[in-house]
Amino acid sequence: MKLNLVPQEREYFRLFSEFAANLDQAAQLLAAMMNDFHDPKGTARQMLELEHVGDKIVHDIVRRLNKTFITPFDREDIYDLASTLDEILDSIEATADMMVLYRIETPARQAVEQAAVIAKQTAVLKTAIDNLEKRKGLDEHWIEVHRLENDGDRLYRDAVAELFEGHMTCTDIIKWKDIYSTLEQAIDDSEHVANIIESIVLKNT
Repeated sequence: MKLNLVPQEREYFRLFSEFAANLDQAAQLLAAMMNDFHDPKGTARQMLELEHVGDKIVHDIVRRLNKTFITPFDREDIYDLASTLDEILDSIEATADMMVLYRIETPARQAVEQAAVIAKQTAVLKTAIDNLEKRKGLDEHWIEVHRLENDGDRLYRDAVAELFEGHMTCTDIIKWKDIYSTLEQAIDDSEHVANIIESIVLKNT
């Protein structure tokens, strides 16, 4: 029986690694789009494809969770990790979509910097998730994600404050506030993932 259960358990780690790689690809794509805004529509289309890939992986994780009795760590943590990773991807895709729908001509400096923070976070999370099965040496990863989240908080506060200091139209203020908030949500959710990883490690060591 054990020979059958072990591959089932390891399948979760494989799926989470696949999602983390897909998420990081989306985050790097968003950061690249913000730095080189020559084809936002094309980037938004690519982002939507990555979101579909992520949705399929999450569906596979949840389906497996509903069918298997033995899991490598708490079922609640598996579901929370999958759903929060998916929320990060949704926010990244939504940001790319808004840049097109709102007809943004040039990304604001703060949005460029927020996207860079997200890209750094997802790269760290990918490494942590790839090593989640070992559950060792991951503390430096969640600490770094927390540090980046603090950077993101400062960026968000400064970005919103600056909206009301210039001569933007009300429409532009609403647009950028929406974009900044969506990017901030991705940054916050990345910290939530780091918290989940920390909890998994502490419970299972």
